[in-house]
Amino acid sequence: MMVPKILLLEDDALLNETLQDFLEEEGFEIDAFLDPYSALDAIFDKTYALYLFDVNLPYETGFDLLKKLRESNDVTPTIFLTSLEGKEALQEGFALGADDYMKKPIDLDELHCRILALLRRQVRTRRIKIGEYLFDSLEKKVYHNSRSLELTQKAVALLFLLIEAKGTVVPNDLIRSRLWAASEQASDGALRVYITQLKKYFSHNIVNIRGVGYKWVEN
Repeated sequence: MMVPKILLLEDDALLNETLQDFLEEEGFEIDAFLDPYSALDAIFDKTYALYLFDVNLPYETGFDLLKKLRESNDVTPTIFLTSLEGKEALQEGFALGADDYMKKPIDLDELHCRILALLRRQVRTRRIKIGEYLFDSLEKKVYHNSRSLELTQKAVALLFLLIEAKGTVVPNDLIRSRLWAASEQASDGALRVYITQLKKYFSHNIVNIRGVGYKWVEN
């Protein structure tokens, strides 16, 4: 059985270590970080079952980080850990796509229960059946007969974007803004490469609206 991998982002070094030790004792694999930039680098390299984000962080807030991730189609379940008071902070976190919220000081047993509940819920909702293929939006992988297809991360992100549009045209400009970070150079040639990757398996589902964008159609 695969051990759930959790990314912990908490800038209080003592609390970070306490949470890491507790969760590892409960059987999770933890990657712990003190700043959002280091956490973001890890997110680009690995797939996590869940994120635990502090809100008040150096450089930018946990809210800022989650906003970036949700805009890039990262649907990984996220729990905010915060000392902020008031409904405004709570509402902002959920509006940005948070799945749960815990006030500090953190009750470790309660945190464990909330993590297990989120992971159970995610297993039920993350898989999308596409004909004979299975798209796992959490793992960001597509499977055929239990074997993972060789698709780049951007190709998988594009697949999710097209499916999420539910048959409406996704403009090229929107695709470029979602697939490439502001610091990256978007390329029409690279986009065509990702489309070609997907059409190898889903040629009947992807329609090119010339000069406009692409849309996903069901068989």
